[in-house]
Amino acid sequence: MFMLKVGVLASGSGTNLQAIIDACNEGKINAEVAAVISDNRNAFALERAREHGIESFFSDASDKRRHEEEIDRIFGERDVGLIVGAGYMRILSPQFVKKWYGRIINIHPALLPSFKGTDGQGDALKYGVKITGCTTHFIDEETDHGPIILQAAVRVKDGDDRDSLAARILKVEHQILPRSIDLFEQGRLEIHGRKVRILPGDSWMEYALPDVLYSEGF
Repeated sequence: MFMLKVGVLASGSGTNLQAIIDACNEGKINAEVAAVISDNRNAFALERAREHGIESFFSDASDKRRHEEEIDRIFGERDVGLIVGAGYMRILSPQFVKKWYGRIINIHPALLPSFKGTDGQGDALKYGVKITGCTTHFIDEETDHGPIILQAAVRVKDGDDRDSLAARILKVEHQILPRSIDLFEQGRLEIHGRKVRILPGDSWMEYALPDVLYSEGF
C-alpha cells in the first residue's frame, strides 16, 4: 500500500515532529517521516528522529542557496511527497517555494493573518486579544501568508504569560498539524486562490480539545 513520505524541517525541540511521528505510529496517518533536517546542529528534533530510527541531517543555513539545495536533494532522494515546517525558523526562497508549492506546509502559533513572525504567542498577548490559536497553511512566497488549511482557537486567560499561553497553543498544534498531513495524504485539500477547500470525508472533530473552536471545510 502506498504510504506518503514526509520530510520535516525543524529548528528546535521537535515536539510537533513528535506529534507527527506518534500519529504515524498510531495509524492516524497513512504516512512515514522519511527524513528530518535542521538548521540547528543542537536541535533536539534531530535526537528525536534518531531515537525513532529516522534519518536526520544538520544543514548549515548560513549559505541559503546551499542549504536549500541540500534540502531539495535529501528530500528528493527519499521520494518525499510533503515537506512540513515544524518549528522551522528560516524563510525559504521564492525559487524553492515555487518548486515545492502545494507540497509544503507550515504551522504557525497564531490565527493568521494576525501576528505573523517569530513570536506569534507573545505578540498576541501584548496586543490584548481574547482569543488566539494556531494555523496550518501551505507555504507560498510570502512569510506566514499561504492558503490556510486548518485553524484552531485558544482562549487567552487572565494571568497568562507568554509561556503558559504558548504551552496551551502547542497542545492544539499537536492536533491540527497531523490532521493537516492526514488530509493531504487523503487528497482532500484543494487550493482555490486564497482558500483551501477540504473535500468531504471522515472528521477528527472528536479529537479536539474541550476549549478549542475548531471546524473543517467550507
